[in-house]
Amino acid sequence: MGSGKTYWARRLARAMELPLIEMDEQIVRDRGMTIPAIFQTYGEPYFRQLDHDFLMETLQKDAFVLSTGGGLPCQGDHMARMNESGLTVWLDAPHEVLLERLKRGRGRRPLLKDLDDEALAAFIRERLRPRSPYYSQA
Repeated sequence: MGSGKTYWARRLARAMELPLIEMDEQIVRDRGMTIPAIFQTYGEPYFRQLDHDFLMETLQKDAFVLSTGGGLPCQGDHMARMNESGLTVWLDAPHEVLLERLKRGRGRRPLLKDLDDEALAAFIRERLRPRSPYYSQA
């Protein structure tokens, strides 16, 4: 969250003249619900299954740029499958950069809207700590 996935995926897709697939946007379109609404209505296991199914379907396609949600690489063997299928990129933004970006966009992100600056900084650390070993496989 806040690393620039959407920004850089769009630029890369344009530069490489490849289609861009944004997983979260596609899931929202397919389900007709926001990601937070899916989590609230059906729970995280349901969403993770949607993520998995979408990834498996997408990896069958030819050349594309895929922008995933931050949790997808950390589930099962997703990182290995993505690495086998193509080049993966970790946008490893420094904590301070993430904090500043997320402060500015806090109101648009349901998980962050009620966090003060200190809680937001803790949230970033808590999210990155278990995810970094997966991301570092990119």
